[in-house]
Amino acid sequence: MTLEEIKQLIDLANETGIAELEVERGGNRVRIRRTAASTHHEVILPSAPAHNHMPAGHAPPAAAPAADASVVLVKAPIVGTFYEAGSPGSAPFVKPGDTVQPGQVLCIIESMKLMNEIEAETAGVVVARLVENGRPVEYGEALFSLRPL
Repeated sequence: MTLEEIKQLIDLANETGIAELEVERGGNRVRIRRTAASTHHEVILPSAPAHNHMPAGHAPPAAAPAADASVVLVKAPIVGTFYEAGSPGSAPFVKPGDTVQPGQVLCIIESMKLMNEIEAETAGVVVARLVENGRPVEYGEALFSLRPL
């Protein structure tokens, strides 16, 4: 997991006001936990000590209000490779800020040489894409956050 991906997760937590966010990919795990007084960032890597914090000089974002219960996570229904578009070089199916309708394709997960379209279950606005294009995803891993309409 790259530093840029971690920063995107922190931004997501700030924008949505969620109390806790945990993403695990492969052997990497990132947990962002917000409290009323501060924000705690935890990065766990398999080859590093159990708790690594954000690099020195990176100021944690200001604390936000209580968790936003209206944000819904779209999770991977299968294990596979995440693709944001139907083919290389094509525009992504959705991007943050887009409004989606039930049944609209959000992404593709390739599993066992089959391309599986992942569709929105509810109408909403895409708050964030939580997975990098071309990366493997696990069953139940959060792919997008949506704010239902």
